Amino acid sequence: MSSESQPAPRGKGRASGAELLRGKLLPWISTPVLLVLVVAVWKLVIAAFDISPYVLPQPEEVVGGMVEVVQSQGFMGHLWVTLTETLIGFAIALVLGVGMGAVLGRILWLERALRPLIVASQVVPKVALVPLFIVWFGFGMTSKIVIVAILAFFPIMLNSLLGVRSVEPGQRDVMRSLNAGRWATFWRLEYHSTLPYVFAGMEIGIVFAIIGAVVGEYLGGNQGLGYLIVVSLNALNAQQLFAVIVILTLLGFALFLAVVALKRLFIPWHESVIGVDESTT
Repeated sequence: MSSESQPAPRGKGRASGAELLRGKLLPWISTPVLLVLVVAVWKLVIAAFDISPYVLPQPEEVVGGMVEVVQSQGFMGHLWVTLTETLIGFAIALVLGVGMGAVLGRILWLERALRPLIVASQVVPKVALVPLFIVWFGFGMTSKIVIVAILAFFPIMLNSLLGVRSVEPGQRDVMRSLNAGRWATFWRLEYHSTLPYVFAGMEIGIVFAIIGAVVGEYLGGNQGLGYLIVVSLNALNAQQLFAVIVILTLLGFALFLAVVALKRLFIPWHESVIGVDESTT
């Protein structure tokens, strides 16, 4: 009997469906379990070493502190300042990073000429530049936006450059042989090849952006969530300090998920979106 007439092995489709279901349900199960485990270890460490609440408060105290911080007067203003600095600086880094990455990806000699300058601008500790930016731009939002843009620029630019380089010359030759114009070449070829790299840089850049905003506010600010950390530290209020840190973590996580949602919207066909399990079924 030929291989075409042989029945498919039993359970193969069921196994694929089970693996797909397991892959979808796993995050909803593992995340709460890990969270409970972290809280349990947290409380165990406090009980085992008899740690003072001024050093490490109980998890429920941190939750209570979060409620107090959120309900306190002026919190929304601090949150808005940090969010504005992060988004504006990230937007600037995105425009400059994608633009420069596209140019340097196409012009090899220019990329080689500017590479030492670009690398030097990234190896310099950004914390050391914060006082300089404060002198230049003041204690307002401008200095924080500059810090955010500098931190988020490099991963976006580097990934955009790699995306442009990922387009093989032979593919462009095929588009030229089909009499495709610049717009058609960009939309049919370069767009699909470069955009996944851009979003990979954005996922890293948005994390650096929130870090830059908080560091700038911590070292030289009078507003924002980073400033609230300084206030909590000066008051020796560990409960509020941990609460602000958790709020910042949630904010950064929300911004990262926003970038992931944009990636799903613009490149739903890419393997990083559809997942390995779905691509094989």
